[in-house]
Amino acid sequence: MQEYKVESFNLDHTKVVAPYIRVADRKEWQGVTVTKFDIRFTQPNKEFLDPAAIHSLEHLLAEELRHQVDNIIDLSPMGCRTGFYLTVFGKHDPEWAEHTLRKALEEALLSREIPAKNETQCGNAALHNLEGARKAIKEFIAHSRTKLLDPFGNGS
Repeated sequence: MQEYKVESFNLDHTKVVAPYIRVADRKEWQGVTVTKFDIRFTQPNKEFLDPAAIHSLEHLLAEELRHQVDNIIDLSPMGCRTGFYLTVFGKHDPEWAEHTLRKALEEALLSREIPAKNETQCGNAALHNLEGARKAIKEFIAHSRTKLLDPFGNGS
């Protein structure tokens, strides 16, 4: 396999077992540490989140994660529609991410509306699916911490 500069291009997507949370990258620059997590909801090349559901999940998580912690840089949906990248300030481990994400997802389940779902605040306000987002959340949090922290399925 050819080595690429983009970390996820070097991940063997046939070997991971979703859902999971893993550190995808960590950078230190001028005394600042940034950690990027790969948060995978569905099995690569097998299952994909509905575009409207992943969009709604992005809005819900973008808001709820910032209610949990103040070191969020970005939450980005993966183009392959299997999950998200969460980028944060600090050197954090997957256990921290699982705890923070689980709390945010549990709060998101209580939402009756999608934050910023309007043409003023969203570039595709018509593309949302709250029920699809809730379904993805329920499926993700139904898994144990042990499962979510085991990206290669070694312990399951």
